[in-house]
Amino acid sequence: MEIKALIADSSLLGKALSGNIDDYPDGIIIPIDKPYRWTSADVIRKLKWAACRHFGKKNLKVGHAGTLDPLATGVLLVCVGKATRLAETLQKEGKEYVAGIAFGATTPSYDLEKAVDKLYPTDNVSEKSVLEALPGFLGESEQVAPLFSAKSVDGVRAYELARRQYKEKGKAKTDVLEDFDHSAAEALNIQRINIRELELLDFRPGDAGAPPDPVRVHSRFAAAEYGPGSRINVTDTSGLNLPIATIRIACGKGTYIRAFARDLGEALGSGAHLNSLRRTKSGGFAAETALSVSQALELLTDKQ
Repeated sequence: MEIKALIADSSLLGKALSGNIDDYPDGIIIPIDKPYRWTSADVIRKLKWAACRHFGKKNLKVGHAGTLDPLATGVLLVCVGKATRLAETLQKEGKEYVAGIAFGATTPSYDLEKAVDKLYPTDNVSEKSVLEALPGFLGESEQVAPLFSAKSVDGVRAYELARRQYKEKGKAKTDVLEDFDHSAAEALNIQRINIRELELLDFRPGDAGAPPDPVRVHSRFAAAEYGPGSRINVTDTSGLNLPIATIRIACGKGTYIRAFARDLGEALGSGAHLNSLRRTKSGGFAAETALSVSQALELLTDKQ
């Protein structure tokens, strides 16, 4: 896809954008390395405020092409001005992820935002069994989205249906909900997905000690980029000594990596959830050339 918008990536470090948005008639795309525990909306709010001030506009269009979950890091494409027209097209581009998948426990959200709700045996989980299971997920298949997702069911967001279970039982969102109804996800529309490549990068058996901190392992800018993310819950499962597989996944639009973790756990006769997730590529954009939030703000600080 030919992109005429300005690509404001690491090649522009040390520079500032013009203060006149008309100098960018096709808009601006800023590849951001989304910080751990920030929502995609957090990033947009921060950059939209800076962009409006920089360009002297009270209401400048700023959006993103493809949401990343709060506990994921990596490429989030922020579109400014007329580049927002490209958002839908950019979302259709292929993605690549590096996922840490922990076996032997599930959570309602299939990642660490919710507490563990059930433990499973891991007798059949090994490097060999993971390698044998992965080819079965290649190509086109049907996938049920996680109940904690932005999918809609009769006009209601799926995560709202999930939250109702907590509210009905008088539980806080960070509580353990042992009788959480995962089958409610079946109400979601099943969608066709395409996984092009799967590569097992690493396997740590359950007796290998505590897993690596996903922030240090997967984020280039974690230490300086916490900000609003402190309100996002992270469940500590280090004491469970769970087996963890690190897998590179190249896939098409609409693939939920949390759902892939769920399905892989089931394929091995266990349960599973995401221990970490990083989007390494989005279309032609790679994490290596993406900017931190702070670096992006520097482009929108001093007018030339």
